Amino acid sequence: MMWRVIPKRLPLQRAPAPGKLRAMADWGTRALEHRLGETLRARLPGWASETVMFFAKQAWAALFGLLFLAALMISKAVWQPDWVITRFDGLFLFAILTQAFMLWSRLESWEEARVIVLFHLTGTIMEFFKVAQGSWSYPEEAVVMIAGVPLFSGFMYASVGSYVARATRIFDMKFAPYPPLWITFIFGALCYINFFAHHFTYDIRLGLFVASVVIFGRTRVWFFAGRHARWMPLPLAAFFCGLVLWVAEYIGTTVTATWVYAGQQRWETVSFAKMGSWYLLLYVAFITVTLVSRSALIPEKIRPEDRAEIIGREGGSDPARG
Repeated sequence: MMWRVIPKRLPLQRAPAPGKLRAMADWGTRALEHRLGETLRARLPGWASETVMFFAKQAWAALFGLLFLAALMISKAVWQPDWVITRFDGLFLFAILTQAFMLWSRLESWEEARVIVLFHLTGTIMEFFKVAQGSWSYPEEAVVMIAGVPLFSGFMYASVGSYVARATRIFDMKFAPYPPLWITFIFGALCYINFFAHHFTYDIRLGLFVASVVIFGRTRVWFFAGRHARWMPLPLAAFFCGLVLWVAEYIGTTVTATWVYAGQQRWETVSFAKMGSWYLLLYVAFITVTLVSRSALIPEKIRPEDRAEIIGREGGSDPARG
């Protein structure tokens, strides 16, 4: 079964200590989630309120990415050639201001910001290489552009890292049993290297797909959408996330023509095969998160009698479940 429920209810958790609070997002955000959860449970059946909370939390975790997708579509619709700055420069300014606001308002913690910076750098390096290889291009002009790459592009990768880090916190995720770190680091490195190396040698992505299931097939993503902990296999979660990112790429290419793949015609749908690339890139993003934060990783399998203790021992960071 893909989703399972832990029969034992977990008690409401108290607010974290001040030191822990600073390492997490602002408690006020969690109080807002708590009020939303209480409102939904008062008006909807349990299964319906939990389903709504699941998708609401997903959207909240993907806040930066959703705002940036909205900026792509709105700017495409309204931007004029005679405006003071170009559309691409406007997107760069929007990304900078949005990121600064999320840090200032503690919608993102500084620990999460480190993850975002790391993935921003790895994504920008890939952008320079892929554009130079002719894999895709950016058809508009910009002042803040280097070697044909507008610098807002790094924030698109950063939005993926932001989602992974925020979702882990917002859903109180635990990953168990998690494989040895050295194996995951090698796998993440191979995924990243293959994005470059397949231009010159064999493309090993099919082998990487198989390896992802072999390495992470036993790993369950435990999460809270409401009162109960539920789980999903990690490869399946990565597949669903890859599908969502394919939709986002459809908006970036087919709908707004912000970037265009080699040979892609206007209004031509981006190849569904691109979802495989996003599937692997999600592993790169997730493993990048583990370079900075490993509190959610549990190497042992969670036994039924230990579920409440292990899953709740970090101190329920989400009042919305209570």
